[in-house]
Amino acid sequence: MTPIVRTVADLRSRVRAWKAAGEVIGVVPTMGALHDGHLSLARAARAECDRVITTIFVNPKQFNNPDDLKKYPRTEAADAALLATVPVDLIFAPAPEEVYPEGYGTKVSVAGVSEPLEGRMRPGHFDGVATVVTKLFGMTMADRGYFGQKDWQQLQVVLKLVADLNLAVHVVGCETIREADGLAMSSRNVRLTAAGRAKAPVLYAAITAAAMDIRAGQSDRMAIREAAEAMRAAGFERVEYIELRDAGTLMPSDDPSRPRRMLAAAWVDGVRLIDNIPV
Repeated sequence: MTPIVRTVADLRSRVRAWKAAGEVIGVVPTMGALHDGHLSLARAARAECDRVITTIFVNPKQFNNPDDLKKYPRTEAADAALLATVPVDLIFAPAPEEVYPEGYGTKVSVAGVSEPLEGRMRPGHFDGVATVVTKLFGMTMADRGYFGQKDWQQLQVVLKLVADLNLAVHVVGCETIREADGLAMSSRNVRLTAAGRAKAPVLYAAITAAAMDIRAGQSDRMAIREAAEAMRAAGFERVEYIELRDAGTLMPSDDPSRPRRMLAAAWVDGVRLIDNIPV
């Protein structure tokens, strides 16, 4: 059975022994409710590191909606069983007061890449992400950190904070894992009804078609408008954004010579979905 550690002191005592033996440590930060996308990150860490830590912590500071925090699924026993199949060496599952003890008053804020898109729609979200990731890197003393590309903007925030703060962690961005019909795997997908689940793959299909049209010479604006129309026609209640951005800076980009990313967020069946693809 994979050990589950609750305190920083216990975590560090184990990690120090691994460090003393010269072992490379990888960390996979998660909020639990694990699926094959998370497991793919753990498997990537397993292939590249001597020791693998998966963290399970529903971070209250990255939720700008208290109801969303309350509804977030918590499935630690099932998560541990899944991680045992990888296997990982350790699960770090602290209580909120272990991460943010009484009197805690520090915030990590990453300017630039955190501000548009998700940053605009979810004020304070990326401050919470940057703060907890910085803390988890420090707590685990990891050499390598593994993150999925489905949360592309989050990945860019983490890359920038590591660069700006000179953290000795190599950040690895892993490919998005999708269902057979193209829907990006997400812990939120379990909240979809059967009808919503049937509509959800249209998000990926629509932005994929838009990206192909742009590569074929169609204007960015027209391709994006057609993607949004396709999603609304399929039954999406709201398209928050579909944007073509510079892949690294996340600033608007009409320069096809630079790597670009199409990012989208939309609501279907009362569930907010996000996705992105290279263009």
